[in-house]
Amino acid sequence: MAASGSIKKPFESIDQCRRLLENLSTAVVLLDEHLRVLYVNPAAEQLFATSSTHLRGQPVEQFCWENDKSLEDLRSALRDLHPYTKREAQLHFPTSSQPATVDYTVTPLVDTSLTKQVLMELRPLDRLMRISREDNLFAANLATRALVRGVAHEVKNPLGGIRGAAQLLSRELSEPHLQEYTEIIINETDRLRNLVDKMLGPRKPMEFQRVNIHQVLERVRAIINAEIGTSLALDRDYDPSLPEVWADADQLIQAVLNIVRNATQALLENPHQVNPRIVIRSRAMRQFTIGSVRHRLTCVVEIEDNGPGIDKELSETLFYPMVSGRPQGTGLGLSIAQSIVHQHRGLIECESMPGRTLFKILIPIEPPEEQH
Repeated sequence: MAASGSIKKPFESIDQCRRLLENLSTAVVLLDEHLRVLYVNPAAEQLFATSSTHLRGQPVEQFCWENDKSLEDLRSALRDLHPYTKREAQLHFPTSSQPATVDYTVTPLVDTSLTKQVLMELRPLDRLMRISREDNLFAANLATRALVRGVAHEVKNPLGGIRGAAQLLSRELSEPHLQEYTEIIINETDRLRNLVDKMLGPRKPMEFQRVNIHQVLERVRAIINAEIGTSLALDRDYDPSLPEVWADADQLIQAVLNIVRNATQALLENPHQVNPRIVIRSRAMRQFTIGSVRHRLTCVVEIEDNGPGIDKELSETLFYPMVSGRPQGTGLGLSIAQSIVHQHRGLIECESMPGRTLFKILIPIEPPEEQH
């Protein structure tokens, strides 16, 4: 005889299963034999950005679309009772202009009345891919800074010796035309030293305080407008409710200025550019993770332009020093900007395609001791 209380009542088991489904991070969708929605759990509601009430009874292609073949694959799985899994599928939703990257599994089911159903389990990968990309950016930035420091030390020491020797030689030469050569050596040595200093980025320690991010952005707009006049449209789209950011205002101006300057140069140097335009945008994101740290509130500054875009080959090394897509570029602007933002515990991301390039500067709003 079974011990008292060892057998669960059927409704208790069903209620327990429902609670499990509702607390899963995996999106679960149950479709009927016509591929219409019977059930979605809260994770699926969040993925599709639509309530279960609205989704119930809808054909799957009305709220989730990959391609024509994917719909045929669903029908085949239902007909043949054959499960399958797809990796890194690009799903399109009516509620979003951007596709979502997911792994999903399709499992055909047959209930007690021999009615066929389809169970779909969808695992979003965008956040995992973003975290992995951020980790790579952090690691690359740290490795690059260590490499630059080592190279700078090895280069600056002999440069000092060359400059000193050229100055001594100049004093011994009596003919002016020979002294011109030593002046060239001294000037070029100074130029190389300045280049190395730029590669090292800001040398003075950060002076953190509460900073109005919109004052930073307006200062950048004023500088760019003074440099280019009315050559292109420089629009702004600010969130006035943003609180002040814990930052070094001067360094933050430099970081944003480097990115906006790159955008203006890409637009103005493109002979086929029509209606060149840059938008500077500010937003707030709650409970956002940068690297491995979740922040209660994060400031997002976006610099978007309608230029030709960045070559795919260049995008992988975009923030490395001495990497530039322009013949006249030094390749230091974005590297310095990323270094400055990293010192603010933040990150710069880039998305680019022909006609749209978007740089995102992500910076925690609260000081480190308040982030918990």
